[in-house]
Amino acid sequence: MPDQQTDDSAQTLAGGQDLMIEVDGEMIPNYDATMVTFEEGDIVTGTVVRVDKDEVLVDIGYKSEGVVPANELSIKKSVDPGDEVAVGDVIDALVLTKEDADGRLILSKKRARFERAWQRIEKAAEEGTPVEGTVIEVVKGGLILDLGVRGFLPASLVDIRRVADLEEFLGQTLQCRVIELNRFRNNVVLSRRAVLEEERRGVREQILDRMNVGDLVTGTISNIVDFGAFVDLNGIDGLIHISELSWSHVNHPSEVLSIGQEVTVKVLDIDRDRQRISLGLKQTQKDPWQEVFENRQVNEIVHGRVTKLVSFGAFVEIEEGVEGLIHISELAQHHVEDPGEILRPGQEINVKIIEIDPDRRRLSLSLKRLEPEYRIHEDVLVEELEEGAGAEAAPGDAGEGEAAPGEAAGAAADEAPAESGPDANSLGLSDEVFDQK
Repeated sequence: MPDQQTDDSAQTLAGGQDLMIEVDGEMIPNYDATMVTFEEGDIVTGTVVRVDKDEVLVDIGYKSEGVVPANELSIKKSVDPGDEVAVGDVIDALVLTKEDADGRLILSKKRARFERAWQRIEKAAEEGTPVEGTVIEVVKGGLILDLGVRGFLPASLVDIRRVADLEEFLGQTLQCRVIELNRFRNNVVLSRRAVLEEERRGVREQILDRMNVGDLVTGTISNIVDFGAFVDLNGIDGLIHISELSWSHVNHPSEVLSIGQEVTVKVLDIDRDRQRISLGLKQTQKDPWQEVFENRQVNEIVHGRVTKLVSFGAFVEIEEGVEGLIHISELAQHHVEDPGEILRPGQEINVKIIEIDPDRRRLSLSLKRLEPEYRIHEDVLVEELEEGAGAEAAPGDAGEGEAAPGEAAGAAADEAPAESGPDANSLGLSDEVFDQK
């Protein structure tokens, strides 16, 4: 008869059961004591021992191996078991059935993940910490993330700015904040934008701390709107107002800039409390007006191009980015009802400078004060101007600076002597008149 096992050599389970028992005087393994005990709904841990096309076998230490059907591997709609697990992987699984009709132990990997995921998500929602998941679907209105449960990320909350193509996020792992949670409906709504804004808040503060008015900075055009363009300065957006885009008139920012374009701009103003930065693009370019103020003189004749006709006259570009106004009373010696009678947009003409106002960046021009030899310009004949002047001029011709009898009294009264040149008020050129350009 074999020697009796001593107490020192005996191995006992935590529950008090011996791993070895005596049977017919022999010590043999206590298989019942080593078998895992569990109930349906429990989560168990096991090792993948086989991967088939429609199921996976898992050893969980039970009398038989557990079976995980393909549709219980993942929350994805269609799953290839070989893409989800490999032989030797250790996985968690929820016990669905201890014995099905065929006596098999049925497990679910996705439901184990689901239970663990809910615990993690609920904790993250309570603490305000991000959760991480992989984008598995692009659906109408947003993205579906695999968090162990299906999380919905609305399109408007995917990024700080609007995303044109959501497909580019497919397969990416994203960090999001839980903004809505309903266990009863298995509903999880996420926001990646909240995470990005929090990250950028600290970055913005650092940028603002080291930025000063007058600095030249480089950024990328992130958005264009009617009133200007936004520039991404590597963590914070600044605004170039439409009036700060160019020294010349701009109808819409898209005429000057495009999204994604890299630009160098000047910092005009910083509102640190509201974290707003005002930028200027034209300040990085040579001011064409300065050259005009320095090099042009009153009574000088210059060549230009008609850019726009308005009811009160015509605007003429004499240098790139520099436009002056020919008031309607300065278009011809005779009375003019409509500037279109004399000029058309795009026409090249000679004009005389009759006023330069550096403070308000204004130029007043005249067509009628040109000497006859300078009045020739494209598609407008001297005869047309003189014929109109002759029809209404008094005998002896109205001289320069004199009102023709046919002109309205108001127009005649508004004119100033040519030698001194009219000022803005004498021509009726108020700030509002120039601003209409």
